Amino acid sequence: MFNGLLHALILDEQGGAHAIDNSAELHNWQPEHGKLWVHIDYSQTEAITWLKNSNLLTDYELASLTADETRPRITKVTNGCMLFLRGVNLNPAQSPEDMVSIRLFINENIVITTRKRHLLSVQDILVSLEEKTGPSSISELVCQLTQNLTSRMQGVIDSLDDTLDGFEDEIDEPTKPFDNQGLSQLRRQTIGLKRYLRPQKEALSTLMVNKYNWLDENDKAKLNETTNLLIRFIEELDNSIERAQIIQQTITNQVSEQLNQRMYVMSVVAALFLPLGFLTGLLGVNVGGIPGTESPYAFSAFVIFLIVLTGGIGVYFKNKKWL
Repeated sequence: MFNGLLHALILDEQGGAHAIDNSAELHNWQPEHGKLWVHIDYSQTEAITWLKNSNLLTDYELASLTADETRPRITKVTNGCMLFLRGVNLNPAQSPEDMVSIRLFINENIVITTRKRHLLSVQDILVSLEEKTGPSSISELVCQLTQNLTSRMQGVIDSLDDTLDGFEDEIDEPTKPFDNQGLSQLRRQTIGLKRYLRPQKEALSTLMVNKYNWLDENDKAKLNETTNLLIRFIEELDNSIERAQIIQQTITNQVSEQLNQRMYVMSVVAALFLPLGFLTGLLGVNVGGIPGTESPYAFSAFVIFLIVLTGGIGVYFKNKKWL
């Protein structure tokens, strides 16, 4: 077998499959042998060579199927159609919003799936085929793959909601420092997920509306449920984005209010001491004619006058409800 071939299976149409063990058997496969599922790593040169030699795709179609960056969509091609999907990245030490791409070439006899990074949703299908409970047709295979990709997003979205709940609790505890960096990271994750889920919903909707000879009418109900689940996830992401914006705005308002309160206190203190500073500065000028210079009681009387003046200003501010 060539490098980059992850597995090649012929569906037995009973929920199971048998593997193709050598390149010659794969090369000699014919539609009458059964429905074929080939899963390859498109980052390997030999896998690209096999795709070229299969004569299923034109050069332009092959370039689209193996491009570094793709967005979810479905496209009709010469010998079938290509479906581009995304799944959350649940690989170790990876960010979920860095969604893993899987590309499919589909017709009534063969489905070719290509990926660069590991996807648990594909492994789930392999396990079900080993247990004889897997898809029995290409239509079921595609529907189950889309369902697995979508259902695995539930845990990530629930985790985002739980994190937002924690941030909302932090708002009610002003003494606890708020994690602004964590909130910004959560907003980036939410926006990153939504970036791919919306076009993926459009792709699945197009898949249901149009007629494809490999897609059974009975499986469209499964696709519809998957699409509805995807729509709910998009709505939850929209809600999470709005909640994060409200939290950020609330934090900004709290900081602004605290700053305003401190500036207000400083302004009141400055207003209290403004006349005192004026009087002490006036009496402190080094010129003749300053009253009280000859009296031993002048300083005490001046201090008492300043205290009374400060108290009077304080009472005035209190009556004006400035204090």
